[in-house]
Amino acid sequence: MAFEDMWEALRPIGRADGGGYRRFSWTAADRECRAWFTEEARSRGLTVERDPNGNLFAWWDAEKNTGASMGGLIASVASIAADAMTGDFHGEPVTGRRDAVLTGSHLDSVPDGGAYDGPLGVVSAFAAIDLLRERGATPRRPIGVAVFAEEEGARFGVACLGSRLATGAIDPARARGLRDADGVTWGEAMAAEGYDPDAIGADPQLLSLNCFVELHVEQGRALTAPVGLASAIWPHGRWRFDFTGEADHAGTTRLADRRDPMLPFARTVLAAREAAARHDAVATVGKVRVTPNGVNAIPSSVAAWLDARAPSEEAVRATVADVRAAAREAAGRDRVEVSLSEESYTEVVDFHADLRDRLAKTLGDPPVLPTGAGHDAGILSAHLPTAMLFVRNPTGVSHAPAEHAELTDCLAGVEALADVLDELACR
Repeated sequence: MAFEDMWEALRPIGRADGGGYRRFSWTAADRECRAWFTEEARSRGLTVERDPNGNLFAWWDAEKNTGASMGGLIASVASIAADAMTGDFHGEPVTGRRDAVLTGSHLDSVPDGGAYDGPLGVVSAFAAIDLLRERGATPRRPIGVAVFAEEEGARFGVACLGSRLATGAIDPARARGLRDADGVTWGEAMAAEGYDPDAIGADPQLLSLNCFVELHVEQGRALTAPVGLASAIWPHGRWRFDFTGEADHAGTTRLADRRDPMLPFARTVLAAREAAARHDAVATVGKVRVTPNGVNAIPSSVAAWLDARAPSEEAVRATVADVRAAAREAAGRDRVEVSLSEESYTEVVDFHADLRDRLAKTLGDPPVLPTGAGHDAGILSAHLPTAMLFVRNPTGVSHAPAEHAELTDCLAGVEALADVLDELACR
């Protein structure tokens, strides 16, 4: 089947020795993923475009279904921005991208991440288009498949960076200056791949679409049916702590003379766990940089990143406030300086109720559940109706090699997505 063939072609790209994936933005693995996407799109006669922010799109245009071939590409973003046509998912279908239905997800990964987080939504989108064509369906409004850049934030630190840029949710100057662990900026990495970093920013085409539906593997154990619908995304964010002490010799410096930033860092990690339990939240310190990172040297500094999420914004903010207070108290005790900066924050996302209800009716009332994981659909939701489909994950594990979805559930997800695209774009 097309789904299995695509999955097997994508599976080896960026796979690490431990079985997980390292598909980081603007790397060789990312380049291979983009080439795979372009080849799959063009093999289906879809128009491939890239926006200035590094996001990719493949389009099945309504106007091409009157008998002409799928070649003959679409208007530029500038002409689309000047087009006066408008539409929403309740309205009458019109031609042009301003009324398009978009699906897709992302292809980048966290360090040693699983195979399904992101790619499942992209592969399923192409497979859903194949299924619609097998059924003889033709879109009355365009259908697009998206790959959003830097969704995980694994290299440059800000999650959903591609969709944040395209929606104007992050200042382009800040985005250009984001640095990876080696000091390479987002702007420099983009330029090396042939993009103009000065051109990044809000995309009028994306902001004028009809709706966006993202299919994603469920990242927990809450879904017991093959396919479910998302009700909401918890508020969540990332904060950076910088502990600055004094480097010295590990063997000759008395304990009383040390200004070791590792000590308040360690106490802060424990405080994060305690604060999360206190506020019915989740908090994780999963990324740390130690300088100079020598076995026989007292560190001069420790940078650590806190990820906090909860069902309510109040719980997230209270958790972070408690962790900040604990970090300051611990740093003072050990004569270490500490600073805290917020790198990204996403408020609670309640998915568009009318769109969700319409999809629930189309799919026969599947389970509806919230999620603590962030997604590009959550960023886009501030600008257009969005919805999410989840495919069951029997292990409940995500962001790790054990992440999994059974083939039968994946195919059920493809069929569900095809039904949704048929309802929104073809009928």
